[in-house]
Amino acid sequence: MRAVTTKSTMRARLLNGQTGDPAILVSLRWQGRAFLLDLGRIDHTPAATLFPVEAVFVSHAHMDHFMGFDRLLRLFLTRDTTLRLYGPAGIADHVQGKLAGYTWNLTDEYVFTIDVTEIAAAEMRTSRFAARRRFEREAVGGPVPFSGVVFSDPVVTVEAAPLDHKIVSMAYAVTERAHLNVRDGALEAAGLAPGPWLNVLKQAVRSAADDDTPITVAPGDRRPLAALRDALLDVTPGQKIAYVVFFCESPFLEEDLEQASRRYHLTAGQAGALGRAAGVRRLQTFHFSPRYEGRYGDLVAEAQAEFAGQKVHYAELDRGSAAVSRGA
Repeated sequence: MRAVTTKSTMRARLLNGQTGDPAILVSLRWQGRAFLLDLGRIDHTPAATLFPVEAVFVSHAHMDHFMGFDRLLRLFLTRDTTLRLYGPAGIADHVQGKLAGYTWNLTDEYVFTIDVTEIAAAEMRTSRFAARRRFEREAVGGPVPFSGVVFSDPVVTVEAAPLDHKIVSMAYAVTERAHLNVRDGALEAAGLAPGPWLNVLKQAVRSAADDDTPITVAPGDRRPLAALRDALLDVTPGQKIAYVVFFCESPFLEEDLEQASRRYHLTAGQAGALGRAAGVRRLQTFHFSPRYEGRYGDLVAEAQAEFAGQKVHYAELDRGSAAVSRGA
């Protein structure tokens, strides 16, 4: 059996490390696109890193999850683009409040627009804030049903689920529809040279184009999609950010479980238990409380010990319980 080596389209990383504000950049490699999961402080992030961002998924509007909005606004204001922002019900009010803090009398010729989608229990509603209209709030269509998926295109889907943080805090999972990788030696065997046409081929496969769709592989040389796909590509299940890679906040140690419960936050051990119960391959904890400065390694160690099953305090999660209360 031939081994298949896959390279994910998605690359996720914490913009502020494990100790800074939550902001996860999910880059769609080879496409020049990116998403942001949460929008904490990002003023030290280079503009070139943020320019590919086309959608932001905000968990809730606490300052450490939303203060980066102004940074994006400043960078995108004069650009010819629409920034999509998703969050729990009420997030459009927070965006409106942010925008109301500035004067917009010189933006009549700007085309930049922000589309904000609020995720409620059973429906989603979208509001538009256009620079040329001085960011006045406008409804876009009517409500649409919400059944878990908030964003979908031929490359990725984004799902959302509400969590309890004394307010609704949305959790997100970003799923790559499929890995599409060119097999080693396949281009040479087919007498073809690499080029932009490979991205055209992959996009056609992802969008389920007809098998006889012609793909131009060289000037004057057009070949059917199906023949190229079968000869060149390995198609395997895509990566899921949150399941294959599980990013989970863990501000507190187990020794401060009572404080974590009062703050509606997880401990590192609870984060590890959730990762283990979900069957993820890799756990990435972050958003550590500054009270542990000099002990951040303890948070990582505690989470990884529970994740690996070396010190199990939350076995009930393995049995399918939805609770994360401290076990015996």
